[in-house]
Amino acid sequence: MISFLLALAVLIIGYLVYGRFISRVFGADDSRTTPCYTRQDGIDYIPLPTWKVYMIQFLNIAGLGPIFGAIMGARFGIASYLWIVFGTIFAGATHDYLAGMISLRMNGASLPEIIGFFLGRHSRRLMGVFITVLMILVGAVFISGPAELLANLTAGFGITTYWWIGIIFIYYVIATLCPVDKIIGRIYPFFAACLIFMAVGILFYLLAVRPELPEFWSAGSLVNYEWEVNPIFPMMFISIACGAISGFHATQSPLMARCIKSEAMGRRCFYGAMVTEGVVALIWAAAATCFFQANGIINPDTGKPYTGAFVASSICNNWLGLVGGILAILGIAIAPITSGDTALRSGRLIIADFFKREQKSMKGRLLIAIPMFVLTTMVLVWSINDVKGFGVLWRYFAWCNQALSVFTLWAITVYLLRERKPWIVTFLPSVFMTCVCSTYILVAPEGLSLPYHVGLGIGIVFSLFVSVSTLVGHFLHVKHQRVYPKLS
Repeated sequence: MISFLLALAVLIIGYLVYGRFISRVFGADDSRTTPCYTRQDGIDYIPLPTWKVYMIQFLNIAGLGPIFGAIMGARFGIASYLWIVFGTIFAGATHDYLAGMISLRMNGASLPEIIGFFLGRHSRRLMGVFITVLMILVGAVFISGPAELLANLTAGFGITTYWWIGIIFIYYVIATLCPVDKIIGRIYPFFAACLIFMAVGILFYLLAVRPELPEFWSAGSLVNYEWEVNPIFPMMFISIACGAISGFHATQSPLMARCIKSEAMGRRCFYGAMVTEGVVALIWAAAATCFFQANGIINPDTGKPYTGAFVASSICNNWLGLVGGILAILGIAIAPITSGDTALRSGRLIIADFFKREQKSMKGRLLIAIPMFVLTTMVLVWSINDVKGFGVLWRYFAWCNQALSVFTLWAITVYLLRERKPWIVTFLPSVFMTCVCSTYILVAPEGLSLPYHVGLGIGIVFSLFVSVSTLVGHFLHVKHQRVYPKLS
């Protein structure tokens, strides 16, 4: 229990100390006029209060990530604590804050525009396609799961999974097309509060009951007993994404960069939202550790590992009673829905930026949204009809998600190099995550399935190659006196 409390304290201190340092590295300037005023259009560029931007950003980036990811990560022991804490402070929150603030300086530019600006026009094209596909995957992934959960709750009323899929999809259409303050701005703060309240309730239970949790200094506490099946590196770092670092977050930051009223709000809304997610993930990791200690990892009824939904529902119902059951419905079913709709909204804006299409008129929004909805439907139908479809879809989504963080981190590193700022703050996370993603796709069953040590060796070499190439490429540009445009 002491290790859990120490980890929680470090997260909070990280926000207060390292978050302030990163803000100074960027050079937040409260005197600048932000895009919500200079480009106000009543649709996507709308000034919103700080507390509302923070709550929307938190729910946008959270979804089920800090719950299911933390539960899956808890199978690796309390090594998950270390990744959640240090990943959040030095990688995830830094990644989210700088991506959001750079977007703010670039008039709310979407992520492919940012990556293309710093890594070249070819990367812009690649990321435009890659991120759009990822947003469609998120939309599809976060329809079928919640629909199945809601169908189980409403089975007595004859509302089937397919009915819920239709209802959720209609909501996606409305939320993607309507002004950001009409749907998202009104309901997101409430759902974000529910997600936080659920985590706080579990925290109070842990503090009141004080269960026997492993400590860092306990013998074998950091050992992963399933090493041959799931080595901690890189598997744990892919499993726990949204609770530590997630590329998906950088696709959501521009949504709030178009609504933030001053640069001084950035640390609270971007860095703070990610630290909040880290706190939620840490609480769920501790709760899942309690569950696994009492019940084991394998469900005796199915002979397979417990699912995240089962573990989360059991914890809420057993620890929080009736209120917990209600919050479980809201948190486990509604949270992913609120990530899916903003994913499709981000996809619309990314495509609009790529093709320079106006989005103020409904016609302009429909021109982009309709093909995107059709593609999402096709992916959804495939994942439902194929027995293994959803599982495969989720694994590829998880890897694509972390791969996107790699591109974002390298783009931010180049920005810091150009601005002659302490670039080491993102260089080290860039190298680490490059190694994580390259090693995973080399050794994972859904990848090349190479022997572990072979894949790890190639991943390390590839990471060093990318690192040296990025630094040399930058300094060659400087040597030839190529002038980089400054951000506004």
